[in-house]
Amino acid sequence: MSKTLSAEVEHKPYFTTKRMALIGVMTAVTCILGPFSIPLPFSPVPISFTNLAIYLAAYVLGMKACTVSYLIYMLLGMVGVPVFSGFTGGPAKLAGPTGGYIIGFIVMAVIAGLVIDNCHKPLIQLVGMIAGTIVCYLFGTVWFCIVADSTFKAALGICVIPFIPADLIKMIIAMIIGPMIKKRIR
Repeated sequence: MSKTLSAEVEHKPYFTTKRMALIGVMTAVTCILGPFSIPLPFSPVPISFTNLAIYLAAYVLGMKACTVSYLIYMLLGMVGVPVFSGFTGGPAKLAGPTGGYIIGFIVMAVIAGLVIDNCHKPLIQLVGMIAGTIVCYLFGTVWFCIVADSTFKAALGICVIPFIPADLIKMIIAMIIGPMIKKRIR
């Protein structure tokens, strides 16, 4: 009887071969989308597609694996692989004025992934992505203020407000194609 009970208590490992392969694929997607950015003439922060990759990874992988995928991407960038916006990499990028946004994406992945994992209503998922993005904006903007010696109000004007429409569009794109990709994978 104890053998049967212990067999029931055992569970599958979280990092299965399939999950690790999907983490690798979504890391690659982030490495492909991340460097492509649209520079803005009035801001040191470009419109990046990294957050679109994170939103998609949240749908495809779930919160834990999405966060792992992003951390791998970030580590690749930190060691110098040019995967950050504008095909840059290295620790100087993280220490620079936009480094806070790169780090803030970790929290965004956790918050958006957690909501997407636990709520299947699209409006709630959108709210989760917005909440995660707000925390990322906050972290990145505070970092920008410290590194660039800027006021919070000025930083909001060049680092946040111009990006809201594009980020909302990326969220909607993720809401449309993320569940379709996940369904095809299953």
